[in-house]
Amino acid sequence: MASGPQAPPDQANLENDIHEVGAALAAGMGSQRSRGRAIDERAMRMASSDDELRAALFRLVDVTPACRSMDDLGRHLADLLGSVSERPPSIAAAMRAADTKAGRVALGAAVTAGVRHMAHRFIAGDSPADAMRELGKLWERGIATTVDLLGEATVTAAEADGYAARCDAALQQLAAGAAAWPSRPLLERDSSGPIPRANLSVKVSALSPVLHPEAPQRGVEDAGRRLRPLLRRARDAGAHLHVDMESLDSRETTLELLGELLAEKEFAEGPSAGLVVQAYLRDSPDELERVLAWVERTRRATPLVVRLVKGAYWDHEAAEARQVGWDVPVFTERAECDRNFEALTRRLVDAGPGVRAAIASHNLRSLAHAVAYARQAGREGDIELQVLRGLGDELGVAIAGIGIRARVYSPVGELVAGMAYLVRRLLENSSNDSFLRAQAEGAPLAELLAAP
Repeated sequence: MASGPQAPPDQANLENDIHEVGAALAAGMGSQRSRGRAIDERAMRMASSDDELRAALFRLVDVTPACRSMDDLGRHLADLLGSVSERPPSIAAAMRAADTKAGRVALGAAVTAGVRHMAHRFIAGDSPADAMRELGKLWERGIATTVDLLGEATVTAAEADGYAARCDAALQQLAAGAAAWPSRPLLERDSSGPIPRANLSVKVSALSPVLHPEAPQRGVEDAGRRLRPLLRRARDAGAHLHVDMESLDSRETTLELLGELLAEKEFAEGPSAGLVVQAYLRDSPDELERVLAWVERTRRATPLVVRLVKGAYWDHEAAEARQVGWDVPVFTERAECDRNFEALTRRLVDAGPGVRAAIASHNLRSLAHAVAYARQAGREGDIELQVLRGLGDELGVAIAGIGIRARVYSPVGELVAGMAYLVRRLLENSSNDSFLRAQAEGAPLAELLAAP
């Protein structure tokens, strides 16, 4: 069960261990880069260097699935690139080709192939059945996965019912497919007991069209009608069901919903389930203490998995708060968020066997800190590190290579449904303060591992 905060570690020894782990991870990543990945990274660097070009390219990615023909897509490309004042030679050539229909068709075909190639980097397949081969290949390499069915918030009950039905089918397909995978003890058990092979992440906003902060109970009741059968399915299939966290205005509903359902007698013995804590929120330490207090009160047979992330809605949260004159609820400096992330990591590691800590980041320092601290606490085998497909592929292999449980968050869905997700990932990968960008551009290891 959850325990109180432990004595602070020996900081000098902890920093030494962080650098040792970080160096091992960096070495493990070095040999993993593919030619295709290098091409993608060159494209991201080009986009990062010019805000106009970056905006044009990302608008093109967003509009691609809606184009009616290759000529239509080539025309869109020319229009969007026309807003770029300084054009690299490759962009100038594309603009000249767009002067003829044959040129536009060729451009459209090239854009379609490029967007689909990039989407496949981030999206494991059109459906769980399509993705099983990719998930199995990761398992063979000693890496677990969690599947996210792409799709944003629903606006009708029929859409929510459809999403719930897709989740139900996915749990069955994942459990059946994973049963044939070979044994991987590191991925299947820790000191608290067995860990399911099949793992599905779901969004409460997709389970109900009536999530509103002004009427949270209505959202709890409506989403609960769809989440409860999914918990039953996960329990019966021996799968893990993880509830993602989205924008701040749905957090209380999500916490209340999951807390109420998992506290029911029906789910006292299972399934394995989890939630997310977002470290970029200023009140996240208080939120985590609430979660740990719930664990202590409820005492379920299966540990609660807490996935610690930094957060993906910074712009949304900041803009919404400023629009209505509220204090911004997120940290405005990356170093503040990173320090909070490390403090929450330590609290999770110290929480004890009622909680499984899942540390999700692509920041080498953040992950090395988690491993180093868990080693000092004697809980190295009880944490897992999580990365996103397409952004943390080499990192996932490196994590597995040092004997730590690794899990890849693997979106699944058709290209149209995945556009919002894909654009968010591209923005994350190309932002000026991106850790991934700094790493790709060859920042020194000491700089990447420096304390925030």
